[in-house]
Amino acid sequence: MELLSSIDADAWERAGGDPVAMLSALRPGKLAELAEDEDFLRRLDEVVTDLRAYAGEPRWYQSGDAGAVDALPKAIAYFSPEYGITAVLPQYSGGLGILAGDHLKSASDLGVPLIGVGLLYRHGYFTQSLQADGWQAERYPADDPNGLPLSVLRRPDNGEPVQVTVTLADGKLLHAQVWLAQVGRVPLLLLDSYVAENEPALHEVTDRLYGGGTDHRLRQELLLGVGGVRAVRAFCGITGHPEPEVFHTNEGHAGFLGLERIREYHEAGLSFSEALELTRAGTVFTTHTPVPAGIDRFPRDLVERHMEPVLASWGVPLDKALALGAETYPGGDPHVFNMAVMGMRLAQRVNGVSLLHGHVSREMFAGLWPGFDTEEVPIGSITNGVHAPTWVAPEISDLGYAADADAGHLWEIRKRLRTRMVTETRRRLRESWRQRGASGAELTWIDDVLDPDVLTIGFARRVPSYKRLTLMLNDPERLAALLNDPDRPIQIVIAGKAHPADEGGKRLIQQMVRFADSETVRRRIVFLPDYDMALARYLVQGADVWLNNPLRPLEACGTSGMKVALNGGLNLSVRDGWWDEWYDGGNGWEIPTADGVDDPARRDELEASALYELLSKNVAPLFYEAGPDGVPGGWVQMMKHALRTLGPLVQADRMVGDYVKNLYAPAAESSRALAAGDRSEARSLAAWKDRVRQAWPEVRIDHAETDGAELSLGAVLNVQATVALGGLSPDDVSVEVVYGRPGEDDEIAEPNYEVLTADGAGAAGDSLTRFTGTVELGRPGPFGYTVRIVPRHPLLVNRAELGLVTYPDAPAGMTNGDLR
Repeated sequence: MELLSSIDADAWERAGGDPVAMLSALRPGKLAELAEDEDFLRRLDEVVTDLRAYAGEPRWYQSGDAGAVDALPKAIAYFSPEYGITAVLPQYSGGLGILAGDHLKSASDLGVPLIGVGLLYRHGYFTQSLQADGWQAERYPADDPNGLPLSVLRRPDNGEPVQVTVTLADGKLLHAQVWLAQVGRVPLLLLDSYVAENEPALHEVTDRLYGGGTDHRLRQELLLGVGGVRAVRAFCGITGHPEPEVFHTNEGHAGFLGLERIREYHEAGLSFSEALELTRAGTVFTTHTPVPAGIDRFPRDLVERHMEPVLASWGVPLDKALALGAETYPGGDPHVFNMAVMGMRLAQRVNGVSLLHGHVSREMFAGLWPGFDTEEVPIGSITNGVHAPTWVAPEISDLGYAADADAGHLWEIRKRLRTRMVTETRRRLRESWRQRGASGAELTWIDDVLDPDVLTIGFARRVPSYKRLTLMLNDPERLAALLNDPDRPIQIVIAGKAHPADEGGKRLIQQMVRFADSETVRRRIVFLPDYDMALARYLVQGADVWLNNPLRPLEACGTSGMKVALNGGLNLSVRDGWWDEWYDGGNGWEIPTADGVDDPARRDELEASALYELLSKNVAPLFYEAGPDGVPGGWVQMMKHALRTLGPLVQADRMVGDYVKNLYAPAAESSRALAAGDRSEARSLAAWKDRVRQAWPEVRIDHAETDGAELSLGAVLNVQATVALGGLSPDDVSVEVVYGRPGEDDEIAEPNYEVLTADGAGAAGDSLTRFTGTVELGRPGPFGYTVRIVPRHPLLVNRAELGLVTYPDAPAGMTNGDLR
C-alpha cells in the first residue's frame, strides 16, 4: 500500500485504497514516467521479491509445528456466504464475513492450503445513508467485476471461462462462472450467475447478499454448496492444486455441499449411507449464531421441489436427503428444512465460536442428541480471532511488542490515532448531513464535533435488537450529563446497519440519530452511516474504549473488541462471547448483567444504570487522572495489561492454528481411515451403524447393583450391570457408570464416567451379558450414580455421535448416598 500511495497520495485516497481504480485514474503518461524512475523501480522490485517469498516459502503449516506434515490435510475447502477481504471488494454484511476474510488471510500467513469458496454479489450488501428524519435508506450500486481485483478462471485449452451448472426445480439449469480473488497464498473462488446462458430471472441469483425471498435464498445456497464443490473440482483440475481432504462449512448457508459430495461418492459406487459416512468424516461445520432467527429454515416442500429432480438424476433417495434437515426434536417444525441441522448431520465435527457460545449451542441443539447430558452434545468451540495486519494501526505495529513500550510514547500514539478518527468522523458526518439535505452554511458546527483530548468510546456493529444499540439511551438525561461533564466528559462514535427488512432495527437507528442530532449533545455523540471495513479501521484504531452491551448470552463471539484491544484500546462489555472467556478483572471492564430478571424493560434499566455507573466512577476518572507529564499512568498500565493478556489470544493466527490442530487434522485422519482399502472402512462403518440402529430398541439394562460397600470418601464401589444387547456384541457397546453429585430431579450434575467390562453371561443365560467395574469415591458430599449403554466403535469421534443411549427404566432409583 505504501508503494501505491507513493505514486499519487491524493489519487490513492480518492480511490479508497482500490489499486485498480487508482491506476485507472492516473493521468496519461504517469505510468511511463514511473517506468523510467529508478527509485520507484527499485522499491517495486523489493515489493515483488517480498511477495514471491511470501507466496512460495515454507511457513508454519509446512514447518512441522502444526503437527506431522504428512498427517495434515493436503488442502481444505472453506465455504462462506460472505467475505470481508477489503473495503473495495464489498462482499460482506457484518461479523460473519469479516471473520471469513480474516480466516483466509491468517491461513495465508500460516501457509495453510485453504481454498475459499463464495458467491460474487453484483450489488454486494447495501450502501447505507440517512434520510432527513434519521431513517435508514439503502442503495444497491452495481459493481463491475472487471473493475475489481478479480480474474476469471479460464480453461487452459481454449481460454474459455469455466462454468459450473446446478439443476433447480422443474429441471431448470443455473449456470455460473468462477472469479478468482487471490488472498495472499489462498485462492478465493466466487461464483457469478450473470452469464448469458442463464434465463433473465436466474441472472439475479447472485444479485445481493441476504436479499430476495425464500426461493431466491434457496437458489443462492444451492449454488454456493453444490456449485461451489464443482468450482473447487474445476479449479484443482486446471491449476494442479491438491484436492481438498476437508470441507469447512462456515454456517449453514453452504450446507448443500454435503449432498454434492454424497453424489460424488454415490457415483463412485457407494450407497447413500456409505457416502454419508465418508462425507461426514471430512466435514467441519461451524455455527455462528446463538439466535434461532439467525438460522436459515426453508419450507420443506420448497426444498423438495428443488431437490427432487436433482436427486432423481443422482440416484439419491429423496426421503433420506430431506431427513438431513428435519427438525426431529421436541418443538421442531416438521414442515421446515433447517440448514444448521443439516450442517450438523453432515459433519462429524461441529463447533461454536467461543467457549460460552459452544455451551449455548449445545443447549440449543441438544434435541438432536436426546438422552445425553448437555455437555456431552458433540459441539465444541474455537474462539474467533482477528487478522492483526488488517486491523492494527502501523504506529502500533511499529512498536513491536507494544506492551513494553514507553508509557509516554504509547500515550502519544493513542492520541494520534484518536485525532485521526476525529478528523475522519467530521468528514463523514458532514457528508451524511449533506445527503440529508443540509447546506454548507448549516454545518459549521461540525468543525467542533468531538475533541481529540476527550475520552472516546466506540460502538459499531450490526443492529439486530439483541445487540441493544439504544441501551445507552435508557436514561437520556444521564447520558447527556456524562457527555457534557465539565471536568471529565466522554464522547461516543456509533455506526451500524440494520438489515433492509428489519423495521425494528431501523427504528433503533432512528432513535439514536435523533438523540445525536440534538444541539445539546451533537458535538459529543455521532452516528456515522455506511459502516464498512474502511470506517471500522478508523474506529477500532482510534477508540479509547469499545462498548459492547448485547443481551447475554446472545452474542456468539463479537470480534470488534478484539481489534480494539490490539490497538491499545480497552473493552467495556457485558460478559458475553469472547469477553466472557478472557476478561480477567484488569484488562477492561465488565458491565454487570441482570440475567435473572424476566422483564426486558427492567433488565435494560438495571444494566444501563450499571453502565452509567462504570463510566462515571471507573472509566472516566482513570482516563483523566494524568501525572505531571500528562500521561494517565493507571490507564496506560491497564492498556499494557490488556495488550499482554489479550494480544496473543485474539489473533486469527491462533484461531486458524486451533482449527488446524483440533479439527482439520483430525478430520483428514478420519477421512483417510474411511477411504482406506478401496473405502471398505466406510462400507463397514455404515453397515455397523445400520445394524446398531436396528437392534437398539431391544437393548436394555435388566439389572444394576453395587456391592453394598459403605459410601465413604476414598472407598471403592463395585458395580455390576446385567444387560440385554438385542443381538449386538459386547464389543459394539460401552456400558458405563455415570456418577457424581446429584442435581435437581436426581440428575447427575457434572458427571464422571467409568466404563464397565464384559464379564460373561448373566444369570438368565446367554440372552443377557454381565458387565462389572469399580468406581472410586473421590469427592465429599452427595453422591449418585446410574448405568447406561451407548454404541461403541473405534471410528466414532464421541459417544453421542449416533444419538443412541439406554438408561435403566427407573434411573432415580439408582442415586443414593452422601460421602463423608
